[in-house]
Amino acid sequence: MKTRFATNQSGQFAQRAFSLVETMVASALAALMFMAGMTAFSNTFRIVALDRENARAVQVLLEKTELLRLYNWAQITGADTNIFIPTTFTAPFSPDTNNAGFNYWGTVFITNVPITETYSSDLREVIITVTWTSPDSSARLHSRSMTTFVSRYGLHNYLY
Repeated sequence: MKTRFATNQSGQFAQRAFSLVETMVASALAALMFMAGMTAFSNTFRIVALDRENARAVQVLLEKTELLRLYNWAQITGADTNIFIPTTFTAPFSPDTNNAGFNYWGTVFITNVPITETYSSDLREVIITVTWTSPDSSARLHSRSMTTFVSRYGLHNYLY
């Protein structure tokens, strides 16, 4: 508390201080600024957690998409019954620990392409979708998907 010195009528120093109203207003402003700071921190942590969930979902999508490159045309179309592409899957949020509490679950949907060109029978559309529920208090359902095309005479024929 800041004090101010002044002389009274008898020439002695008198102490003056802030009034109770000034002190209460300053305290209220400090409390308001503190609460605003805490709200900003809380929102920032929530946004960072959601960004981590989204980043992991994209990693799972890319992993499943890259896995398609290992299959040949007969396996992708289902003509080879010994090996098939699973249509559903689960993936942990954190694969190297005890999973941090939740899993991603997903689907792989392989279909004919919606085109009428002559090469349409040599092309398949693959839609991979990942869904998860946030472990925070809101428990909202999130979903991300990726679509790609696979060709019978694609890149794998040039590599082997």
